[in-house]
Amino acid sequence: MAIPWLVALKVIPWGDVIEHAPKVLSAARKLLERQRAQTPAIPPAADVIEMPAGETPSLGELTNRLIVAQQQIHQQAQAQEQLTQTVAELAEQNARLVTAVEALRVRTRLLLWGFVALALALAWMAWA
Repeated sequence: MAIPWLVALKVIPWGDVIEHAPKVLSAARKLLERQRAQTPAIPPAADVIEMPAGETPSLGELTNRLIVAQQQIHQQAQAQEQLTQTVAELAEQNARLVTAVEALRVRTRLLLWGFVALALALAWMAWA
């Protein structure tokens, strides 16, 4: 079961991922800031009165429908704001993950070179 993960880790171009992680993070932050700037304040809405088909709605009924539509727009804006925050958080987590993976790659290479040096030293001592 571990072999597909190892293959996936070897196939991923980590250099490109590490290179683009700060760009993704800054883009997510810009998206969050832009979303906050574009969201207007909309007052809470009242309930809608359903109209039978064929009748002309009165001004009060149209006002109620407008208020409900504004409430729905406000709810959608809040949902979009939450999604934008989630994307920004995921981008930050991705940046931290990439940094951690790069540190692990460096440690692994150091350990590999240390092991090779130790193996060569032991082999040299065995021959001597």
